[in-house]
Amino acid sequence: MAVLISIGHDGWYTEEQLAEELRAIAPGTDIRPISAPGNLAEITVLAASALTGDLAARLPNLQLVQKLGAGVDTIVAHPSLAPHVRVARLKPQEPAHEIAEYCLAYVLRGQRNMAAHAAAQARSAWEPLAPRRPAETTVGVLGLGHIGGMTARLMRDMRFRVLGWSRSPKEIEGVDCRHGGAALPQMLAECDYVCSILPSTPATHGLMDAEMLAAMKPGAVLINAGRGDLVDETALLEALDTGTPGHAVLDVVNQEPLPADSPLWAHPQVTITPHVSGWHLGDALRDVAENYRRLEAGENLLHEVDRERGY
Repeated sequence: MAVLISIGHDGWYTEEQLAEELRAIAPGTDIRPISAPGNLAEITVLAASALTGDLAARLPNLQLVQKLGAGVDTIVAHPSLAPHVRVARLKPQEPAHEIAEYCLAYVLRGQRNMAAHAAAQARSAWEPLAPRRPAETTVGVLGLGHIGGMTARLMRDMRFRVLGWSRSPKEIEGVDCRHGGAALPQMLAECDYVCSILPSTPATHGLMDAEMLAAMKPGAVLINAGRGDLVDETALLEALDTGTPGHAVLDVVNQEPLPADSPLWAHPQVTITPHVSGWHLGDALRDVAENYRRLEAGENLLHEVDRERGY
C-alpha cells in the first residue's frame, strides 16, 4: 500500500512539501509525490485537492481518494473514478477559521468605510464617515456546517445580528437559524452582508440566480467563499448594475483561474480574490495519515463522503 499525492492545480502547496509534512506525521508510510510515483499498482490512496485527467483510472488498486480540503464536488462524480473507490474529505480547523476570518474581513471593510477612505485619500480629501454599529447590521450565513457554523459564531461574537440558512434545521446559540427553500428569499431581504459557505451539490448549483439576487437588500454585499457554481455570474453582473446587491466579493468563481477576459475583473462593484480564503491544512494532515491506517486495518474512515449525495 502507498499514498500518492497529486494536488491537481497550481498556486498552493507543492506535492513535495505535502509529502514531507506527511512523512513527519506518519514515519515509515510509503508516501510519494506525483513527480516520483513509482509503481502505480502499489497506490491504494490518492491524496488530492482536485482530480486531473485520467489519473485515478491509471491506479488499478486505488481504494480511496482523500480530498485535501472540504469540498468534494470535483471528485465524487469524476469520470475517471471507479464506482467502488471511496472518497473522504477533511474537516480541518485552521482553514475553517481562515474562511470565517476572510468573511469577517470583508464585512469590516464595509462597516469601517475602507473603500471610501481609500478613494478619499486618492483625492487628498479629508472626509470623515461614521462607521456602522454591529448591532445595527445583519449578517447572513448560507450553509451552517463545519465552516459555516464557525463563521456564524464568529459574526455573533463580533456583536452582529446573525441569520443562518441551511437546507435542514440547525441550532446555533445566538444565531437566528432558518431552513428550507421558502425561507431563503425572506432572509436575503434582511441581510446587509450575505456570506456563502455552501458546498457544490445539485441543490446549490445556480442557487443565487436572478430571482435570489433580486431578493437581496439593496446595497447589500454578497461574499462567496463556498463554491463558484453557487452564483449565476451573468445574473450577478446584471444585478450589480441595478444596485441589488451593491457589491460582490468572490473568492471562488465558476471557472478557475478566472479567464482574463471575464467581465468580473473590471466591474467596479466586484472584488476578486484567487481562492485563498482557506489556505493552511494545519493538524488536518493527521487525518490523511489516520485514514491510510484505517483503510489498511479495515476500520471506518474519518469524514467519508456519500458519493451519491455529494457530501
